[in-house]
Amino acid sequence: MSLVEVTGLRVDFGELRAVDGLSFRLEQGAALALVGESGSGKSTVASALLGLHHGTGARVGGSVRVAGTDVQRASDEELRRLRGGQAAMVFQDPLSSLDPYYAIGDQIAEVYRVHARVSRRAARARAVDVLDRVGIADAARRSRSRPHEFSGGMRQRALIAMALACEPRLLIADEPTTALDVTVQAQVLDLLRTLREETGMGLLLVTHDVGVAAESVDEVLVMRHGRAVEHGPVSSVLGAPAQPYTRELLAAVPRLDAPRAGSTAPEKAVLEEAAPQGAVLEATGLRREFGRGKRAFTAVRDVSLTLRRGETLGVVGESGSGKTTLGRMLVGLLEPTAGEVRYEGRPHTGVNPAVQMVFQDPVSSLNPRRSVGESIADPLRARGERDEGRIRERAAELLERVGLEGAHYDRYPHEFSGGQRQRVGIARALAADPRVIVCDEPVSALDVTTQAHVVALLGELQRELGLALVFVAHDLAVVRQVSDRVAVMRQGRIVEEGPVDEVYGSPQDPYTRQLLAAVPALDPEAAARRRAERRELAAA
Repeated sequence: MSLVEVTGLRVDFGELRAVDGLSFRLEQGAALALVGESGSGKSTVASALLGLHHGTGARVGGSVRVAGTDVQRASDEELRRLRGGQAAMVFQDPLSSLDPYYAIGDQIAEVYRVHARVSRRAARARAVDVLDRVGIADAARRSRSRPHEFSGGMRQRALIAMALACEPRLLIADEPTTALDVTVQAQVLDLLRTLREETGMGLLLVTHDVGVAAESVDEVLVMRHGRAVEHGPVSSVLGAPAQPYTRELLAAVPRLDAPRAGSTAPEKAVLEEAAPQGAVLEATGLRREFGRGKRAFTAVRDVSLTLRRGETLGVVGESGSGKTTLGRMLVGLLEPTAGEVRYEGRPHTGVNPAVQMVFQDPVSSLNPRRSVGESIADPLRARGERDEGRIRERAAELLERVGLEGAHYDRYPHEFSGGQRQRVGIARALAADPRVIVCDEPVSALDVTTQAHVVALLGELQRELGLALVFVAHDLAVVRQVSDRVAVMRQGRIVEEGPVDEVYGSPQDPYTRQLLAAVPALDPEAAARRRAERRELAAA
């Protein structure tokens, strides 16, 4: 009997059919990835395997068997034994999955005691053991820490430890690396592979990142609109896709070895050699500290850089490297503790209308109580425009300019998809008629095809309007695709900077080589070589 048997699965939410006749099997010890864009039904399938739709109002049809349990017909008691005991789930956002008030170790111990009749002391010992197993250093001490005291990668490891506490036969990982930077993502994927090899558990990986799938699984099932588009061995599906949608999905994935789309490197080389007046934005000796006294923390240390007219400067590094703090100082949202920012050769403090920002999370950067049109209109009013008719007309023009409709002016942020909200954020930035736009992780939360559309839009706007861009991101493949030059940050400093092809083709700093080795590869054989390279770099 297979570990997972799904036959003709259908899931309806009201009139919406989220999953439509899906069938697949997963054997003990094997790994399968469900891959597709947002809204394809991937997470709905993952939830159905644990019966999480019971009691929600969703209508579930077809057959689902997991570790011998008929999930559709199982009683509440049988489902409780299945969840955590035979099958466990790791969710995308560890912060919302962990209780902020309780120590990590206590939460893992509680899960263990639900399924194993042991003493509190034995449960605590088990929690320390699994934390150590997933690579948490000094596990006994860190088990007493609360979630906010862990980094994003450590919180995800803690969730994996919680899932492993009862030694499940199946681990379901729902977008486990989406919010992580590239090196931490590689560590988590390597950990999942190691655990699978050591324990023999099956892995169902839900992801919109095709590269993550190539790194982690034996088979891939591509989903679209709730249906299976293509299913087979990872090497066949990713190496020679049979279906147009799979080819479209793969074509949208940014790659380190692909030609840089829209590159105008020869033109930019002229600007590289131009006189200083070619610079539109300069930073000299930037330093930013937070806190005072013994609690003072330096986020950016002695950073200097130059952005020339019409070029794109990529800024890459892990979470905590100082990228976002640097971007906010360039825009004027943060005052430097030391150093200065010059716009067109003149020192500038405070917010500069000519330098705008596109934020990572358009949900939190757009006011949910105001229409998107009003959010776009704010910069127009700030520039002194008083004619409300002209303001509305201009905001509608900007909506159309970024690929939306002028009639969307009166809609609210929740009525748009993630990619559409990011387009609204770009339109708002354009309303100030800027010469520079600082993009802070503008595509990190988007699936690959939406990501490609937003990147293409930024490139188109840059060429038409002569914009200079600072592109802050942890995704090195995206940065290579869009940038002319790149600066690599670590612990608040720039450790390497230069033309993007030189830095990527012949990295000089060990940290840059480490970042590049962590980028997922679409070719499973290349992914294996990179895993070996990561092990060598870690051992060096």
